[in-house]
Amino acid sequence: MEKKIQVNAAIIIIGNEILSGRTQDTNTSLISLWLNLLGVKVQEVRVIPDIEEVIVKTINEVRGKNTYVFTTGGIGPTHDDITAASVSKAFNLNYEVNKEAFKILESYYKPGEFNEGRQKMAWTPANAKLILNPTSGAPGFIVENVFCLPGVPSILKSMLGGLKNEISGGKPIISHTINLRTVESEIAKSLTSVQNSNKDVEIGSYPFFRAGKLGVSIVVRSENQTKIDDCNSKIMEFVSQKKIEIIKDN
Repeated sequence: MEKKIQVNAAIIIIGNEILSGRTQDTNTSLISLWLNLLGVKVQEVRVIPDIEEVIVKTINEVRGKNTYVFTTGGIGPTHDDITAASVSKAFNLNYEVNKEAFKILESYYKPGEFNEGRQKMAWTPANAKLILNPTSGAPGFIVENVFCLPGVPSILKSMLGGLKNEISGGKPIISHTINLRTVESEIAKSLTSVQNSNKDVEIGSYPFFRAGKLGVSIVVRSENQTKIDDCNSKIMEFVSQKKIEIIKDN
């Protein structure tokens, strides 16, 4: 039997603005969905402040137990953008001007606009590999298995495409959703039975409130379409027996 290799990842969201609630985190969803398509399963997500010792400790905790680590935030031009310096410290590397990044930024800005603050965005850990930024010029960077990206979702999203060749994933993770007009307690026992007989398939139930009515979304996830189809058949069997309404997406 072919040995299954689990390719996993951790996401570290860096920023006081996320923790305070001033900014809503959408980067976790962006990165997770993109990684799923590449066959990489996100194992954990941590949201941490702009504090060097916390960033260093968190990176060193997760990089050894995950195939890939993605950080977002803290690579801009302001005083609290300390991710690059913190990653340098985590890897015991010099924090220095990246000549390639400097050239990219120097050519991106108009003469006189490439000030001291913006020049800070050219500093990376020594010998870091750059992640090109097609939206706003300032690159991200890679050190070993740690990928450092900006916090602005639209910019981050534009940079993910250029990373595809850097990721060696497993089989893409397929997801199937069944929306039901019911409550979790009505289906819990039946759903547990399906899960227990399909240990290698991830099955989740998520209540929702839509158009003034309660419902539950059942999400089935696996690398194997046949296994998803088998679970779907078993779920639809008890849904039919219980005469539960299926909500079709418009």
